[in-house]
Order: sequence, then C-alpha cells, then structure tokens
Amino acid sequence: MPQEEIEKKACDLAIQVSKLSARELIKGLNKFVTYQKHRKQNKAFHDTSVKGKQTVKQLIGQNQGVESLPIGDTGLKDFERIAKKCGVDFAIVKDKASREAKYTVFFKARDADAISQVLSQYAAKQIKRKAKARPSILKVLKKFKEQVASMPRKEKEKKKERER
Repeated sequence: MPQEEIEKKACDLAIQVSKLSARELIKGLNKFVTYQKHRKQNKAFHDTSVKGKQTVKQLIGQNQGVESLPIGDTGLKDFERIAKKCGVDFAIVKDKASREAKYTVFFKARDADAISQVLSQYAAKQIKRKAKARPSILKVLKKFKEQVASMPRKEKEKKKERER
C-alpha cells in the first residue's frame, strides 16, 4: 500500500511539473536575475572581510592602510592567540632574506592602539616564560650521557675453569 502511494505522488509531481508554461519559466528566470543584481549591489554593504589572521594580500585589499612591525621567532603562537583575543586583523610573514628566523607582523593602521595592547601582553608573557625557563631536555640528556661516560667502568673478570 505505501508503495502505491509513493508512485501516485511521483506521478502527480510529474504532471504538475509538466504544467509549467513558458510564461512561468520566464517569470522565474526574471526573478532570479533581479535577485542576482540585488545581491551584487548589496555585497558592497556587507562586511565580508576576513577577521584575525590572514594573508598580506587580504589585509592590503581592505584599503585601510597597513603598518608593519618586526617580531622575533619565539612565542609566535602566543602572539597569534593574544591578537585574536583582542580582535586585531594581522598577517605574519617570515623574512626569507635573513638567515635567522625573523618574522614581520602586518596589521591595519587603524588597529595601532589594539596592536600596542597586544604587544604589551605579548611582552609580559615572554618575560614570564623566560623567568620560568626550563632547561632543554636534550641538553640535560647530553649532560647525563657525559657523566655516565666519565664514570669508571667495572671490568668483568672472566675465569674459565675446566671441570672434569
């Protein structure tokens, strides 16, 4: 019984679709075209810009002026977390010219006050991290290896006795 109902509904749908006239199709297409035009006009009003971390090209494309600031290679993730928390749009670029790992942070010119707040929090976090500085596990391991190597070894005496 349910199968028959499904077949009947499918047949009714096919009949309804075939009843569409050319005028109704043209009306539908016209509505679609006006909707697309309206959407393109309103797209300029909507703020579709990327927030937070982005590429330099995206940042420059927002036409709000860009400033840069050099930053070290340590604690880059901390900087990103703090900047996202403060709502700053930024882009991080690695300087390929220098042999050391150095990074430059680009941000919007209007975010100058927010970026100064981010930098103060970032600096405080870096100072706190350096105060807690734990030695590298590899360095500790190397030190223990040297200690073990410098310890005198017991020589095993090998005695063979023949038993008869």
